Amino acid sequence: MIRKDRLNAYRVMWLFVFFDLPVTTKKERKAATRFRKDIMKDGFTMMQFSVYTRHCASGESADVHVKRVKSFIPERGQVSILRVTDKQYGDIINYWGLKEQPKPDIPQQLELF
Repeated sequence: MIRKDRLNAYRVMWLFVFFDLPVTTKKERKAATRFRKDIMKDGFTMMQFSVYTRHCASGESADVHVKRVKSFIPERGQVSILRVTDKQYGDIINYWGLKEQPKPDIPQQLELF
C-alpha cells in the first residue's frame, strides 16, 4: 500500500551538484573526468557544464546520494551540493537563448523498498 504523503511535492527531492575542478595537469583532468562519470553513474544528468541534477523520491534517498557524491569528490577543487523539494524545483524557469523551455518531466521510478 502506497501512502499518499509518499509522493508529496515537499518530500520528493532534487539534488544539484555544482563543481569547479582544476584541469591543468593530466592528473587533475583524470580526477575531474572520474568525478563526472561517477555522479552520472549514480543517476545525475547534466543541466549545464559543471551543474548536474538528480531526482530523489524522498529525503532519505537524497541522503544516500549526497553520501555517494561526497565519496566521489576529488582531492582538489570545489563541489557544492544543494537539496530542493520538488515543490521548489517546480518554480524553475529555463531559457535557452531567448526562448523559454518547458520544465523537465519528473522521472518515473520504481521503488522496491
